Amino acid sequence: MKSYAKKILAMVMAGIMVCGVLTACGGGTKETKAETTASGETSGAATIEDGVLKVAMECGYAPYNWTQATDANGAVPISGSSDYAYGYDVMMAKYVAEKLGLELEIVKLDWDSLVPAVQSGTVDCVIAGQSITAERLQQVDFTTPYYYASIITLVNADGPYADAASVEDLAGAVCTSQQNTVWYDSCLPQIPDAEILPAQESAPAMLVALSSGKCDLVVTDMPTGMAALIAYPELKLLDFSGTDGAFEVSDEEINIGISLKKDSALTEQINGVLAELTEADFVEMMNEAISVQPLAE
Repeated sequence: MKSYAKKILAMVMAGIMVCGVLTACGGGTKETKAETTASGETSGAATIEDGVLKVAMECGYAPYNWTQATDANGAVPISGSSDYAYGYDVMMAKYVAEKLGLELEIVKLDWDSLVPAVQSGTVDCVIAGQSITAERLQQVDFTTPYYYASIITLVNADGPYADAASVEDLAGAVCTSQQNTVWYDSCLPQIPDAEILPAQESAPAMLVALSSGKCDLVVTDMPTGMAALIAYPELKLLDFSGTDGAFEVSDEEINIGISLKKDSALTEQINGVLAELTEADFVEMMNEAISVQPLAE
């Protein structure tokens, strides 16, 4: 399988060639028109009139997305900032934008502002590690998944829960997680007699709470947990998935999708792009993001 980096390079080179042809023909506008194929179907991103795909994310949720000071590894400028964004979500945003023939603009927002930004049309979509939950589907539309994230638990390696082999074994733990996530709203209440602390406003905040001893454990997803171990080697990752002692979650709670405004024509177009990638591609891209996150340096 070709590496993600090779795919992006090939798309960029193709884009340069296309831009050269359009310039030679006198096409100086950024507007992306729908093209008619031989079968009479339309393609392209006709709904993006200025030719720019505005994508919102936290830029603070490694390895999905983070903020860095340079454009290293292909990071993208954050709108209205001198900083850059990178991570799995940025990789995916670049891939989608290239495939749709659009420029990419990354908009940095806090977690609770993401859905309202899509609903208001401030941004075209959100690519930010969002689970495709029934509650969110009442507010926005989602693409097909662009990642499948299993649920894991992080504990201190020398703590009382280091040898836990099931959710039941976490009984009585002091715990927390990120606000407005399936981890906090659905998983933590499944721990018997748990002392659930107030939700943390971000993934980094919940990791600090665990590392500083404010809680015994946090629940998150596998990519976030793998990235956390690099920054906090004193932590231990517990994965109960596939066992009788696992957290009870539905597919919708672990499938990660791109959210868009209700009835947006972009949903179908982005689904067409995602259909060209396999689950193995997703894993390869995520592993690359984990390997280059700032905390891995």
